[in-house]
Amino acid sequence: MNASQTPSLHQQLVPQYESIRGLSKALAAQLSDADATVQSMPDASPAKWHLAHSSWFFETFVLRDHVEYYTLFDPRFAYLFNSYYEAEGARHARPMRGMLTRPSLDDVLAYRAHVDTAMVRAIPMLADEARALMSLGLHHEQQHQELMLTDMLHLFAQNPLFPAMFGAPNSMPALQPGPLRWIEGRNGIVEIGADAGHGFAFDCEGPRHRTLLHPHALANRPITNAEWISFIEDGGYTDARHWLSDGWAWVRAEGIEAPLYWQKGENGWTRFGHDGRQPVNPAAPVTHISLYEADAYASWAGARLPTEAEWESGALNISPTSGNQLDDATCPRPHACEQGEGLVQMFGDVWEWTGSAYRPYPGFVAAPGGVGEYNGKFMSGQFVLKGGSCATPRGHVRASYRNYFYPHQRWQFTGLRLAKDL
Repeated sequence: MNASQTPSLHQQLVPQYESIRGLSKALAAQLSDADATVQSMPDASPAKWHLAHSSWFFETFVLRDHVEYYTLFDPRFAYLFNSYYEAEGARHARPMRGMLTRPSLDDVLAYRAHVDTAMVRAIPMLADEARALMSLGLHHEQQHQELMLTDMLHLFAQNPLFPAMFGAPNSMPALQPGPLRWIEGRNGIVEIGADAGHGFAFDCEGPRHRTLLHPHALANRPITNAEWISFIEDGGYTDARHWLSDGWAWVRAEGIEAPLYWQKGENGWTRFGHDGRQPVNPAAPVTHISLYEADAYASWAGARLPTEAEWESGALNISPTSGNQLDDATCPRPHACEQGEGLVQMFGDVWEWTGSAYRPYPGFVAAPGGVGEYNGKFMSGQFVLKGGSCATPRGHVRASYRNYFYPHQRWQFTGLRLAKDL
């Protein structure tokens, strides 16, 4: 690296690094050590683990491998905070992360400070490969910010006191979303996927490639809570005709009757959120639903879920920084559905299930080394979601972004938008 490049590089990357890392710490600022330690289910991780794992990522892939003078904070942390990287050796079992009463939250915050001091010192001297890994680490950190929020929500929902993580936000205007309308999408040959050389993208978003779209239309907005209540009241959860076989077995085995965190009381439906238990807002997008539920609703409505390509093609001319996304350490929750001439709320509020399996694009090749395990090895049995949510850090997503979960999972801010053939 040319020495004359160092000041501008430092001025650009250090504030970005400090801002993203600072948001993680701010999101956890209200947690006690107990709050940050407990694990509510195997799919979720304690906040303390998220804070440590994202630091382990920088320590392992940037500092350890590319900064000669760096000294590990605690060599034992490699075992505790590796997630799934086989190339990095043995690790603490995922379902047992909540048993890590030590190190304490204060110890983990000291670990973060150690890593941050070393990273800020090293950034001006990093070579291109290390800078690329740092960029991956920052986007990885943003993913864990959303996971930390949704995992904490699931944890607090297990407490019979239903404690609020954040104070109740100012009441939103009582918007009426208006009737659902259909927006005709592109058809014929289109290109989807990330375009190499045009900003950061995860490896699974490429290569950019051509695909065929048949005549179709997308709903102008996500499905609302009011519309979901109509599905419930019409027996949607008890009518096998609308359900995939696996979904119907899941509904019966788990006793599913409504979206996650919903309860029916004398005064109607309530939901649990980061602001505690509140009445369901009829105009807001439904959230915390599984692929099985989304697919059943689509069948009940005489429609279907969009394909990944249909959704991405529809979002190409919409700014990915628009919509209701996470800007700071305040209470995330979906806004009421919007009215508009075209497609609205494609980004933010709720991740939208697609009917597309999470599989590699033509020509996909995993990155070399340990980071090659980041996405590729999970391309089995999961479905793609698009668009981000109210808990997604603003600037993190784009039209080509591919989130993915198993069809029964619903503790994330997951909703749906309908599609139909023309």
